[in-house]
Amino acid sequence: MNQYEQLCQRIAEQGTWVTNERTGIKCLTVVNADLEYDVGANAFPLVTTRKCFYKAAIAELLGYLRGYDNAAQFRAIGCNTWNANANENQAWLANPARKGTDDMGRVYGVQGRAWQKPDGSSLDQLQKVVNNLSQGIDDRGEIITFYNPGEFDLGCLRPCMHTHTFSLLGDTLHLTSYMRSCDVPLGLTFNMPQCFVLLALMAQITGHKAGKVYHKIVNAHIYENQLDLMVNEQLKRAPFPMPSLSINPDIKSLKDIETWVSTDDFQVHDYQCHPPIAYPFAV
Repeated sequence: MNQYEQLCQRIAEQGTWVTNERTGIKCLTVVNADLEYDVGANAFPLVTTRKCFYKAAIAELLGYLRGYDNAAQFRAIGCNTWNANANENQAWLANPARKGTDDMGRVYGVQGRAWQKPDGSSLDQLQKVVNNLSQGIDDRGEIITFYNPGEFDLGCLRPCMHTHTFSLLGDTLHLTSYMRSCDVPLGLTFNMPQCFVLLALMAQITGHKAGKVYHKIVNAHIYENQLDLMVNEQLKRAPFPMPSLSINPDIKSLKDIETWVSTDDFQVHDYQCHPPIAYPFAV
C-alpha cells in the first residue's frame, strides 16, 4: 500500500499533463515507476483504500494463460474488463480483421500461447517456460511477451503489461514484469495481484519456492476525470494491513490451469478495505 500511495502522490504532485491520442482524455503522467511484491512472504498486494475485486483480476489472468481471444470467454470465467475494448472501440469495430461481437483479436494470451512463426506454425511461449523451469533450467530467456508489433492491427488493444521474465535462483523463482502504460487508479489495482498470482502459480506448478515480483512501469498516469476522486477521496483514506492469499494445492500443472482451475481456487484472507470508488474507464 505504501508503494501504491507513493506512486499516486508522485503523479498528483509531479506529473505532467499529456493528452492521450487513443482516448482523447488528458492524463497526469510520470515516467518510470518500480514496485516490488514479496510473494514468498505472502504479502498480497491488494489495495485497501477502496474495495478491489480480486477474483475478476485473477479470472483475467487465467484467460490470458489459456490464450483466450473473445470477451465472452472472459465473461464466462468472471471477468468483464474486455467487453468495452472488444465492442466499443471504434477503431476496432471498423477493422476488417475483427471477426464479430466480442472478438478481441490477437492480443495478450493469444500471443503468449500461439505466436505466429514465419513458416505458419505457432510458438507456445508459456509452455516453453513451464517446461524449462520444471526441469530447473533458466536459460536467461524464460520470457513470455505479448508485444508483437507485426500484429498490432489484428487486435483491439496493444498490451499494456507486455512482458514477463522468470528468473530461477537456486530453488527460488522470481518474476520481472514490464508495463508500457498504466492507468493507476483502475488498471494497477488489477495488475498488482495478477503479477503476484502469476509468480505464485508458476512456482507451484514448476516445483519451486516463490520469491519476489519486480514490477516495472514506463508510463504511469491518472486520467483527468479520475484525479479528483484519487486526490480528494482515496488518498485521504487510511490503509488497512495487507491480506494474504491461498491457492489450491491441487493445481500442479499447466494442464490444470487450462482445464479446471477457477477463481474459487484462490482465497484472500483478512482483507479489510474501504468502500468502492467508481473510477471512470477510458476506452
